[in-house]
Amino acid sequence: MDESGRTLIIKASGEKVPFDVSRLRRSLEHSKAEPKAIESVIQAISAQLHENMSTKEIYRKAFSLLRKTSGSSAARYKLKAAILELGPAGFAFEKFVAEVLKNDGYSTQLNMIEQGVCVKHEIDVIAERANVRAMIECKFHSDKGKYSDVKIPLYIQSRFKDVEATWAQMPEHEGKKFQGWVVTNTRFTTDAELYGSCAGLKLVSWDSPKGGSLKQRIDEAGLHPITSLTTLTNAEKKLLLSQDVVLSSDLCNRPHVLDMEGISKNRKKRILKEAHDLCSLNVNSH
Repeated sequence: MDESGRTLIIKASGEKVPFDVSRLRRSLEHSKAEPKAIESVIQAISAQLHENMSTKEIYRKAFSLLRKTSGSSAARYKLKAAILELGPAGFAFEKFVAEVLKNDGYSTQLNMIEQGVCVKHEIDVIAERANVRAMIECKFHSDKGKYSDVKIPLYIQSRFKDVEATWAQMPEHEGKKFQGWVVTNTRFTTDAELYGSCAGLKLVSWDSPKGGSLKQRIDEAGLHPITSLTTLTNAEKKLLLSQDVVLSSDLCNRPHVLDMEGISKNRKKRILKEAHDLCSLNVNSH
């Protein structure tokens, strides 16, 4: 316990912090669960809380309890974990980032080869809106405790500058502003953030920058990956991702993708109900 008698828990990074029930409450409220269900989960977690309990264990228990009352609320609650499940190759994360950017009014292209002044570069996402053309690199981590260090923005900035020099010479890009971005599903180290700010490289992580973090962008877009769905098995999620089915809304719009071996008509109905409930929650939250 800390000096004020609060129970210490362990974050994914290994840091010990006092348990904050208000933080748990906010995350549960964000899932759009019923107030009664939220109070029930908080009471159960508080009763089971012990010294050096991991945030992962707290999340797992809360998710399990929430899932019993509402699958769609549980799906919203597990957003961060669902993003971690988009790996390991990272392409699904790149496509997911492109979908989030489309919601912001950008047109996007994936896995483009662009000629720089010195060499060619494979770019994860090129995004354009109005007079802005952005080169976006996506850094996916399957471990939420792993941060992107300063070497990543240093490397991306050098690639961006090489490509930018070519773009600036092209007549079709006259008058456009060019931006280099790095988007990660976890966080950047302090040095990485300092370098990005100094170099003019836009860094977007799970919870920064304020007002434009990946989490906030996803919430505002109302987009949730299929890995959020509690009615799909891990094998089914992987199969759907391999077929470029990334969003829960893809199932709402293309239910035929669930016509596969191992998914009965009754299970298909349950999966689609959860997907539609999640889509409905997203619409109602706007």
